[in-house]
Amino acid sequence: MRSNATTVEAYLAELLPERRSALETVRGVILANMDPALEEGIQYAMIGYYVPHRVYPAGYHCDPRQPLPFAGLASRKNYMTLSLFCLYAHGDDGNELVRWFRDAWEGTGRNLDMGKACVRFKRISDVPLDVVAEAFRRVRASEFIAMYEASRRERSR
Repeated sequence: MRSNATTVEAYLAELLPERRSALETVRGVILANMDPALEEGIQYAMIGYYVPHRVYPAGYHCDPRQPLPFAGLASRKNYMTLSLFCLYAHGDDGNELVRWFRDAWEGTGRNLDMGKACVRFKRISDVPLDVVAEAFRRVRASEFIAMYEASRRERSR
């Protein structure tokens, strides 16, 4: 289910009550714990958390008109997603932050359904909110930009 919403409020208003409540809960945790340099808005048809052009003028290499994506929150047909690009920028699954995230999530006894950087969940009880909060506290915008640029240099070799 792809949204055409242009605001976070409109995006949430389109959802069924259970999905809206779940995403609002995760959103509240993100907003309370993210670096103040980040902004929230609609990006790539989901709720996006990104490094705005005022902080990182170059924007996203795939589309420099877009701010640099940091994380995303979305409702899909069969599940909801928390996309953590801030983990992906750290490199492969062997990096310290990704290991910490996987261990912390699984240490709560909850199943982690994760692709490269996308965590899928069906209900809010599947999400250890303290782990999500800590993940956002651990990655500052300036650190993310440095990792992103290093990753881009590495890939261009």
